[in-house]
Amino acid sequence: MSLPTIDPRTIPVIRIDNHLPAIEYPRLQADALRARFAAPPIWQPEFLAEKKFMDRQPLPAAVLLPIVLRPEPSVLLTLRTPHLSTHSGQIAFPGGKVDGTDAGATAAALREAQEEIGLTADFVEVLGQLPVYVTGSAFHITPVVALISPGFVLKPNPYEVADVFEVPLAYLMNPAHHRHHQVDWQGGQRQWLSMPYQDAHTERFIWGATAGMLRNFYRFLLA
Repeated sequence: MSLPTIDPRTIPVIRIDNHLPAIEYPRLQADALRARFAAPPIWQPEFLAEKKFMDRQPLPAAVLLPIVLRPEPSVLLTLRTPHLSTHSGQIAFPGGKVDGTDAGATAAALREAQEEIGLTADFVEVLGQLPVYVTGSAFHITPVVALISPGFVLKPNPYEVADVFEVPLAYLMNPAHHRHHQVDWQGGQRQWLSMPYQDAHTERFIWGATAGMLRNFYRFLLA
């Protein structure tokens, strides 16, 4: 069973979190992020599991949450091609299933980032992991947060990736841009976050699992 074909942009917004504080700019810099992961605070993730809509065995997966060290730090994201079997056409972090040959979630995230967009490990400084996020399609995703040095040359895999782009980290860590959506489906309610970003003439509609993991990262930095 799968989700109905819907345009998430058309689902009503029930709340915007502009009452919550944005993460201050100094706390988004490389040294501050390193310090936060070196001595993590006590905190509570906000989004850990979506309502299940697919009955299958859990599939371990990992994604790279890549923070590019620009003068204004940014998050590197991909647009998945429309023909993929899962999360087609959605904005996502580089990542995928953990293979038996992977040493763990971090190794899987680095491998997938290289395979999907050509990001090589010599540009990546891994900071740590966020809690596992469980999708409604039974993916158990470990987000691996990393700093990315500028100077990389990306080579997206055209089968999997339609586009690669960056969004300012400060924008994503400001809850005034976090919108809650709700829809009735199969006798129940489904809710998710979106974080739309206007990139020149293109709206980057970040939602679902990607938005949920970014929200958890916000809570981690806010704690």
